[in-house]
Amino acid sequence: MSGNEIREKYLRFMEERGHAIIPSAALVPENDPTTLFTGSGMQPLIPYLMGESHPKGTRLADSQKCFRANDIEEVGDNRHTTFFEMLGNWSLGDYFKKEQLRWFFTFLVDEVGLDPARIYVTVFAGDESLGIPRDDESVTIWQELFKERGIEAKAVHIGSEEDGYEVGMQAGRIFYYDAAKNWWSRSGKPENMPAGEIGGPDSEVFYDFGPEHATHPEFKDKAAHPNSDSGQFLEIGNSVFIEYIKQDDGSFTKLPQSNVDFGGGLERIAAAQIGDPDVFKVDLLWDVVKEMEQLSGRKYEDDTMAFRVVTDHIRGATFMIGDGVFPSNDQQGYFVRRLLRRAVRYADRIGIPPGQLASLAKSVIHSYETHYLNIKDQKDTILDAIAREEEQFRKTLEKGMKEFEKLVMKGELSGDDAFLLFTTYGFPYELVEELAKDKGLTIDKDSFDQKMKGHQALSRAGAEQKFKGGLADHSEKVVQYHTATHLMLAGLRKFLGNGIHQAGSNITGERLRFDFTHTDKVERDVLDKVEEFVNNAIKVGGPVRIDMMPKTTAENDPTIEGSFWDRYPDEVKVYTITGNDGEVFSRELCGGPHVEKLEDIKGTFKITKEESSSAGVRRVKAVLE
Repeated sequence: MSGNEIREKYLRFMEERGHAIIPSAALVPENDPTTLFTGSGMQPLIPYLMGESHPKGTRLADSQKCFRANDIEEVGDNRHTTFFEMLGNWSLGDYFKKEQLRWFFTFLVDEVGLDPARIYVTVFAGDESLGIPRDDESVTIWQELFKERGIEAKAVHIGSEEDGYEVGMQAGRIFYYDAAKNWWSRSGKPENMPAGEIGGPDSEVFYDFGPEHATHPEFKDKAAHPNSDSGQFLEIGNSVFIEYIKQDDGSFTKLPQSNVDFGGGLERIAAAQIGDPDVFKVDLLWDVVKEMEQLSGRKYEDDTMAFRVVTDHIRGATFMIGDGVFPSNDQQGYFVRRLLRRAVRYADRIGIPPGQLASLAKSVIHSYETHYLNIKDQKDTILDAIAREEEQFRKTLEKGMKEFEKLVMKGELSGDDAFLLFTTYGFPYELVEELAKDKGLTIDKDSFDQKMKGHQALSRAGAEQKFKGGLADHSEKVVQYHTATHLMLAGLRKFLGNGIHQAGSNITGERLRFDFTHTDKVERDVLDKVEEFVNNAIKVGGPVRIDMMPKTTAENDPTIEGSFWDRYPDEVKVYTITGNDGEVFSRELCGGPHVEKLEDIKGTFKITKEESSSAGVRRVKAVLE
């Protein structure tokens, strides 16, 4: 069964049970300051899990494309990938545990064809200190489901992951774990949650590939248990039951509306279906592997790590570029560049001829184009961006080799030298070490590691201080600036023409920064007119109205301005700002928060700077004084 078939089966299965099928959100979240990428299926649904009503109703399902930058260095084993798809379904105050657990189990066994005897589940063990009971309700439901398949499901207590190595399986089928394993909130464990945060117990499903797959050396002498990294078990789905809210005094009370948040890894379910824990053997990835074998003349088994890195990184870069993120040196673009440059290095390692990364991307597009139409539509753009990045990096590598030859002339390579080659020329330590070995030299790896730790700490600190183009938070002043930005765009379009469109934004409580499509410098007299337009609108005052409508309707309405249409679902919010005098100041597609009326914007709007941002894009900065 192909990955595409499993995805389609899942969506139809949930649709038959009353779920509205919603499209995947983009890999770059809109107006979310907390993260650079969409890293889970539930991330785009957080507002609705927090209580906002969804235009499609209370039962939703999708297949969400996700990217986790933290997993780049983990890629190389048989289960880690940076890009992945998360099958998801949600109940917003509708059904709960009984329906959710039965549906997922039925889907796995009857639709995908998994052997129920190889399925193991985990539940929350409870926390007496916080007054949260253990999840016996889910245990009862699971026992009934297994019994219907002729399987006795013994429930046993594990506790922590480390405890599991001591007590082992205990002939169990259902396992109680503590909050570190079987509790979900955005802040992690219950004790880490701030007042007002929602969360709840979860129930994870694992597939047992057999003890012969417990290959990780660290686990050879440890007792087996499902929620470990031994290699024998693979988590394929997790049902979260969001039913608690934390109070100011640290206690937990039940929410008036209990929600279900389910996520299941498409590639992992497909791996279970073919009976092999190596997710790279799933057809969606294996097609790229086969192309690599043909180009290199080598087999996957010859260097599994290199094959996996290239396959994963090309897929991730393809989807990222398809969502409008191009290789660069900062923010999301940095990770696309990093993926492609690592792919070049590992492609060279297995003998793939230079200039072939774009060919591998064609395989990715071919595998996914029937479901993700944007990568089919953006095919030429994707292939061109990948080819150009490979060409540019190979030139950098050539310069790096010249620098390497200079460094080895002194008869030794220090940790500082290796660090220079890494940071300036993109040489990984392994490549420097290999080149040094060929010259009969060794490297002070401890010194290099110390340099790297400092570099990574600075990178993390910098990343924490940055946020994706959008809103820094949803504070009152940021919301005022956000609405003023819409007025400013309307002013720019009024005085410069309708060819002006948003190209990016970055809004804090102190100022706004806005990028827009325009080739020439905007003269001060035009900026003054834009300022006057915005300030007049604020002075006149008037309501900010929100309308929900199909995206196709909004796209075909010439009175509605919008950018980044691919990032929005099939039902969109359109904000109309109308003055008390009846004039429509702005009508624009947007997913973020706005003031309820223009009178809520405090201060005088002032454009402080206008400059070039990039080719064909200008940037303005403005304040509310």
